[in-house]
Amino acid sequence: MSMEERERVVEALPAEVTWDEMAMPEGDLHNRGKRQAQEVLEGYFEQRRRRVYVASELPIYYPGERRFAPDLLVVLDVEPHLRGKWVVSHEGRGLDWVMEVHVGGDRKKDAEYNVRRYARLGIPEYFIYDRARERLEAYRLPSAEAREYVRMEPEQGRYTSEVLGLELQLEGGRLRFWAGNALLLAPAEMNERLRGLLDGEQRRADEEARRREEAERRLAELQAELERLKSRGP
Repeated sequence: MSMEERERVVEALPAEVTWDEMAMPEGDLHNRGKRQAQEVLEGYFEQRRRRVYVASELPIYYPGERRFAPDLLVVLDVEPHLRGKWVVSHEGRGLDWVMEVHVGGDRKKDAEYNVRRYARLGIPEYFIYDRARERLEAYRLPSAEAREYVRMEPEQGRYTSEVLGLELQLEGGRLRFWAGNALLLAPAEMNERLRGLLDGEQRRADEEARRREEAERRLAELQAELERLKSRGP
């Protein structure tokens, strides 16, 4: 098959997942869980100027496999341009990291079937964010040749992702990412923190202006009193 023929085949592959292939919609908890994680990861790698592709529910094509669309996926060291699908034979590589967000429905798909499937496909790490149970599960391949996951164990509540170079933790009902001791914030959280800093600066400026006005008023009173004393004479 020529390069042009290959390109036509790739373009012809559907970029949408059918209703039969998709899980039932799971509402805001599901949507926010993956969206917040995606925003944090995109912001982190962009800040580090590292070429990393992060996507959500993108149709994935592995040779000889039925297509699937993970809730969240990461591929390292590739151009992060917009894509309608990920075709492994075309991109030249598979996924590096996958996370599924579970809220309701059949948990076996994420916790059993996908554990076997993603390991068989050679995806180095797989995380399950179970929002219904407020639990995080994590798996990794012990070697590049392995095709069976080993379960990760948390240390002080955090799971270390060697692929991402980050630690993951559930805290206060949210999935948190840590770079060492630094908590990675979502854009909304950064904006809120910035507004708090600006509000604090404004309050300090207002208080400083009030004190200056009070000092000027007191000085004017003292000057007026001094003038009255002078006008009385000895």
